[in-house]
Amino acid sequence: MNKRADMTIQVKIFHNFLVCLLAWASISAALAEDYACEETGETHIWISPLNPKADEHVKIMAVSTDGPVSELALIDSQGQRIPLQSRRRGGPPWSLVAALEGLNKGDYRVVANRDDKLNACHLFTIGGSGIQEKPKAWGLATEAFYSAWIEELFAAPIEESLSFTSLGPVLSNTERNFLHNHLGLNEDKSLPLTPDCADLPYTLRAYFAWKVGLPIAFRACGRGSANAPPHCGAATVKTEFTNGISPQASFRNVSVQLMDAVHSGSARTGLKDEATDLYPIPLSRETLWPGTVYADPYGHVLVLVEWVPQTSDHPGILLAVDAQPDNSVTRKRFWEGTFLFANVASAGPGFKAFRPLARTASGGFRALSNDDLLDTPSFAPFSLEQDQLSPDDFYARLAKLTNPKGLEPKQAYEATLDALVEQIETRVSSVDNGEAYFRKNPGSVIPMPSGAAIFQTIGSWEDYSTPSRDMRLIIAINVLNGLPEKIVRHPELFVMNGQSPEQAKAEIEQYHARRIQERSIRYTRTDGSPWELSVAEVLARKPAYEMTYNPNDCSEIRWGAEPGSEEYSTCRRHAPAEQSAKMEQYRIWFREARRPTQ
Repeated sequence: MNKRADMTIQVKIFHNFLVCLLAWASISAALAEDYACEETGETHIWISPLNPKADEHVKIMAVSTDGPVSELALIDSQGQRIPLQSRRRGGPPWSLVAALEGLNKGDYRVVANRDDKLNACHLFTIGGSGIQEKPKAWGLATEAFYSAWIEELFAAPIEESLSFTSLGPVLSNTERNFLHNHLGLNEDKSLPLTPDCADLPYTLRAYFAWKVGLPIAFRACGRGSANAPPHCGAATVKTEFTNGISPQASFRNVSVQLMDAVHSGSARTGLKDEATDLYPIPLSRETLWPGTVYADPYGHVLVLVEWVPQTSDHPGILLAVDAQPDNSVTRKRFWEGTFLFANVASAGPGFKAFRPLARTASGGFRALSNDDLLDTPSFAPFSLEQDQLSPDDFYARLAKLTNPKGLEPKQAYEATLDALVEQIETRVSSVDNGEAYFRKNPGSVIPMPSGAAIFQTIGSWEDYSTPSRDMRLIIAINVLNGLPEKIVRHPELFVMNGQSPEQAKAEIEQYHARRIQERSIRYTRTDGSPWELSVAEVLARKPAYEMTYNPNDCSEIRWGAEPGSEEYSTCRRHAPAEQSAKMEQYRIWFREARRPTQ
């Protein structure tokens, strides 16, 4: 062999060595990258569905509890990096939501970055035989995911009126519901979802637990008395969802048991009580996440869904949803007209979180005690702070959280006026629902219960009467009328711009007199014709709303029309005399805006 041939062989050997070395380095880098692809910090990435198929719609949500994530990217098996367009929400928790279409079979990584640094990485496979690993129990990551899921579920521009006939249309909406068909069983088809206000937070929690594979618990509770809040029995812990993928029948079964057990007393339990599904938490932006439950002292329940931050142009807003007896679900803003708070012996009101379930040494689950929750990084801490607050102090605290920079008096007035008009317009829909019932059932009379049961019953009275809504309307009118005095009482909540509280009060009184003439609402009279009322007229009719909750009365009466007026002339239906007599007897509750204990 000559030197040239020998040199050629050596070059080939060296070349092959370099190729192998580079291949080894590439494999090692890939292995190292895969090894580093994990979620060890405060950011977690969730993929839906559990077992995505080729060319299937895939959703990605990155949820962080220690600050916003700035970017999501997809990396395929060839190492190609594709930045993802995403929706940004929340804070805390913060989330980015993205969607992908047309992915081929193979392995992928999703990476979440903050300030160009890797924050979290998640591996998933398209068209694989296995499924993603499910969480083992409730913890910080799953609580944050639940919160971000709730926020995404009810997201909409603040100027949009968000209302649904029931929870069903919300959860069947693939754009809203990140977990729609998450199990890949077409499990959301024909799913009955018609919770009332007490059932709504439990139904949302159970639905999420079903999809993600987590346990849930609920208790049978009493109604309480005038001198004591409701007490509950031992927790019923449901673990069906933790054993692989559960079919729709499993969720239906749990839902029936849950809705049979839960009622308005379930959320009104005493703040110090430990045998509860919900426990009180501190009033802070760090703890009041979307998904937090608000229990008012009289049995109504709302679920927080979004914080809209204060800006130089717009006031901050805290948004919630509730369900009504007719099963409609509506988004509302936090204010004194919707979030009732009172110091009463019959209830433990305020903001509460679901009591978490922790694994036991034997592999079961137990509900965490108040002591367990005093100082835990995984859950909102137990707190009796709300027990120490008067209603005035409670609303002042929430005003400061919602608008930490304060509001100019006119800004505060406009926000309050908007909230009142929103509340009136929601009542328009409730009254219309009653009218629709009587068009289908002409000549019928809905039986009226007696005493405090007018606020809590079943059947058509519950579906179409509005005693709770009308009492809230009266309270809301009082709040708007009382805003000028509030400026004097709590000047620290307002940006005065050199004015004294008394000067600001006088200015807002004049502003109020003008603005209530400029704003109006419309309702539908018995003959189907529209009738317009200015907000000034609605406010002036406040005494009438003490007697307008009976669906057996025509819509004209229910909006306070004066007998003999043109507005009243289309009225064709009146409540029976014995029902009117009972309403007169109960009128004092509405005049004093004091709901009787149940």
